[in-house]
Amino acid sequence: MSNVGIVIVSHSPLVAEGTADMVRQMVGDEVPLAWCGGNGHGGLGTNVEAIMGAIDKAWSEAGVAILVDLGGAETNSEMAVEMIGEPRAQKIIVCNAPIVEGAVMAATEASGGASLREVVATAHELSPS
Repeated sequence: MSNVGIVIVSHSPLVAEGTADMVRQMVGDEVPLAWCGGNGHGGLGTNVEAIMGAIDKAWSEAGVAILVDLGGAETNSEMAVEMIGEPRAQKIIVCNAPIVEGAVMAATEASGGASLREVVATAHELSPS
């Protein structure tokens, strides 16, 4: 698939799954999509390996935008990108924007064939000034 992929990373697996469900209902299968959340033991948190798996699932040569909910999700997503390494890491951007609105708007933009930078910029427009 040539559209930018979207990864949703939340401390809560229910928030991540629910956000992914909203995205899928809005854009269908036009955008590669994956989500992860929780600490692997049923609690709140994020996991670098799960994030790497989500990136692989949503991978697109057009790139991947990762939407995160809190600081730990951002940090672990950045670690996952570093562990993936080059050349793929150049095509992955961690986007700290409102997770639900940002994911829906980013996926909508991606479904129209927008570039990775355009997808991320659209999500960032929703961030408080």
